[in-house]
Amino acid sequence: MKTKLFLASLLLCGAAFAGELEDANALFEKKDYAGAMKIYTKLANAGNPAAQQALGQMYFYGEAGEVDEARAVDLFKRSAAKGNKVAIDSLELIEQRVKRRKDIDYWIKGYDGEDLKSGEFRCTAPRIPAMSKVNADIDRISAAVQTWQECYNKYVTNLNASLPLTKRVPSDIQKLMNKEEMEKSNAYLAQLQENLTEEAKVGSKLVLADYAAWRSATDAYVTEHNQMVKSAKKDSHWADKKIQ
Repeated sequence: MKTKLFLASLLLCGAAFAGELEDANALFEKKDYAGAMKIYTKLANAGNPAAQQALGQMYFYGEAGEVDEARAVDLFKRSAAKGNKVAIDSLELIEQRVKRRKDIDYWIKGYDGEDLKSGEFRCTAPRIPAMSKVNADIDRISAAVQTWQECYNKYVTNLNASLPLTKRVPSDIQKLMNKEEMEKSNAYLAQLQENLTEEAKVGSKLVLADYAAWRSATDAYVTEHNQMVKSAKKDSHWADKKIQ
């Protein structure tokens, strides 16, 4: 939006202000916002619609300091009253912001990343007992852990492919956000990204720790059980031999 508004404003400027407006535009491109704002303000107060639009844009995006949407709207209206098409479009954008306030807020404080953990990526941690003594249980637990591991690997791959989470914000919503809202959204999504990553790591460690403890206890039991069976068979063999 910003580039289009900027170029259109230049085309709409009057000849009397062309030189100064070009100077302001050049300063804006160099990110000398203070210098650009000074000239835009002078021209806007003199009634130049292109300068009014450009200055309103600076207030809307926070390039004039803090975001001041009310002041931006006032400047857009003054410019639009003189037929500035870009200002008219800017007012439409402001109207869309009101209509889609919930959508904007969703990406600032509502999105929770649940869509990344749904469907094939919803990995339920297997219930692992302290020890198993029956082959059927051993096979069942081993299969459950393997299934979980495969699901977890897919989830991590999908999560990494979705990072940074800021790219999940729809482009039409990004266009409606001002600088302050974009910064809040970026900070919120960065924290959510950190939380999801940490949650995945902790969950994995817990499952693998339980599995390792189960396997150690089960292996110890199986070894002891097999030794007892072997010893019993040996005793039985000698007993049979003695009877003969």
